[in-house]
Amino acid sequence: MAVTGKAAAFPLPPLPTIGEIIKLFRLKAQKQLSQNFLLDLRLTDKIVRQAGKLKNAHVCEVGPGPGGITRSILRTGVEQLLLIEKDARFIPGLQMLSEAAPGKVRIVHGDILTYKMEKAFPKHLKKDWEDEPPDIHIIGNLPFSVSTPLIIKWLENVSKKDGPFIYGRTRMTLTFQKEVAERLTANPGGRQRSRLSIMSQYLCTVENCFVIPGQAFVPKPEVDVAVVHFTPLVQPKIQQPFELVEKVVQSVFQFRRKYCFRGLE
Repeated sequence: MAVTGKAAAFPLPPLPTIGEIIKLFRLKAQKQLSQNFLLDLRLTDKIVRQAGKLKNAHVCEVGPGPGGITRSILRTGVEQLLLIEKDARFIPGLQMLSEAAPGKVRIVHGDILTYKMEKAFPKHLKKDWEDEPPDIHIIGNLPFSVSTPLIIKWLENVSKKDGPFIYGRTRMTLTFQKEVAERLTANPGGRQRSRLSIMSQYLCTVENCFVIPGQAFVPKPEVDVAVVHFTPLVQPKIQQPFELVEKVVQSVFQFRRKYCFRGLE
C-alpha cells in the first residue's frame, strides 16, 4: 500500500493510498460543503510545484481533506506543515500522515475563516514587507463555497499587512473554479474583468497556473478547477484603504452593463 508518484526529498514510509484512506474511514464528500477529492498524486504534486521551493519552508495547508496534497507537500522536505481542517471526519487520516512524518505536522481542527493566522508560524520567520517573501506558503484545494470569501478576506489582510501577512509577503497557491480563476487573472478590458480582478491585482501578482479537469476529482464537479498563485506586491497599485477600493469597485461593477458613471454617483 505504498504511495505512488515521483520520488521526493522526504520519502514517506508505506501508507495506505488516498483511496484506501477514504474507504478505511468511510469518508464521503459532502455536497453541502462543496467537497471534491483529488486522488491523483501526479496532480497534487503539480499543484505543490506551483508554490515554488518548499524544502525547509513552513507551509499552511487549508482544507487538506483526505490528505492528497498533504502527501505531496511533505515529500518536498518542508520544515513544518500546519493543517487546518474543519471536517472532523478527516482528522484520523491526517493523524496517520502526521505519525509518518514525526515532528513535521501540526493539525488544527477549525475553520480557516476564523483561525488566527497571525499566530500560525514562528515569529523568527518574519521579514520586512520590502524584502523577499518569507519562507512561508499557504496552499489549498479550497471548497467552492469558501474560496471567494476567503480570498477577499486574505486580500484585505494583504492591504493591512496582518493575518498571515504579518510575516511579510506570504505567497499563496490555491484552487478555484475555472471561471473564478479567469476573473482573478483577467486583463484590463477583457470580458472576464471583474471586481475580483481589480481587488486581487491591485495588491498581488496573480498567475493562473493550470487547469484541472473536473473528472480528476471525486465526486466529479460540474466545472473545471484552476490553480492560482498569488504574490503580494511591495507597493499596491492603488494607494487607498481596502474598504474604499472595494466599495468603489463594487459600485462600478454593479452597473457594468449600464453606463459606468451610474455606479459612481
